[in-house]
Amino acid sequence: MTTGPAVLLERTGPVATVTMNRPAYRNAQNSAMTYALDGAFYEASADDGVKVIVLAGAGEHFSSGHDIGTPDRDAHLPFERRAGLWWDHSDKAGAESRFARESEVYLGMCRRWREIPKPLIASVQGACVAGGLMLAWVCDLIVASEDAFFADPVVRMGIPGVEYFAHPWVLPPRVAKELLYTGDRMSARRARELGMVNRVVPREQLAARTRELAGRVAAMPRMGLALAKRAVNQAEDLQGLHGGLDAAFALHHLAHAHNAETSADPLGGMDVRAMKARDGAGGA
Repeated sequence: MTTGPAVLLERTGPVATVTMNRPAYRNAQNSAMTYALDGAFYEASADDGVKVIVLAGAGEHFSSGHDIGTPDRDAHLPFERRAGLWWDHSDKAGAESRFARESEVYLGMCRRWREIPKPLIASVQGACVAGGLMLAWVCDLIVASEDAFFADPVVRMGIPGVEYFAHPWVLPPRVAKELLYTGDRMSARRARELGMVNRVVPREQLAARTRELAGRVAAMPRMGLALAKRAVNQAEDLQGLHGGLDAAFALHHLAHAHNAETSADPLGGMDVRAMKARDGAGGA
């Protein structure tokens, strides 16, 4: 079992760093980590001394995605809901349970974090896979190490993509389709060429270069930053992001229901071992 807190929060001057702390499992996201992230983001948002928030991952990888098989997997447990009004999933069955849970911990949490009124910068190394993409994509800026890679291989499960389906907004549509159709890894350099990543830096400089960028952003007025973030987010929503997320989320759950009827489980029988056997990308 994992020891120590699932998430660490550290403040240095005007910059708060929120670090996912499950390195033994490539920072796979169980519910405990998700709610700990939410608590850390809330604390940093409420702290008047914090101007910028950095999201990082401990160890070799930013995040291998949702936890689909570690000893600490806790999808069946109840948690105090914060991101929506759907009921507790833990005493429900079938699609009712899965839809309620994922409306909260995946789509709901990501939408909640996207609206944090302070700039959020992702500091990405190693794997940023599936659920890891969701965490990076809700951030305003992404700094990636040269060895970072990005992938959404869940089409292998018969699922059209992760729950926070921002693919056509962070990538050109044909590139988004290629990412999904192949499940291949995208390098940090390619991600930067396409505008998904802001900066690519040597691995050993990732933390320092992220702090440097955070410091530059923190020099701007707090209200100005909050309003600029709101303006860009509203523009994305006018381009269809909000409605697109809802539509894709419904298709995501149609896929889960189809899998439950036609295969071993709602993930199409693709557990951690099966996913790793395909390309070694880690979680899903």
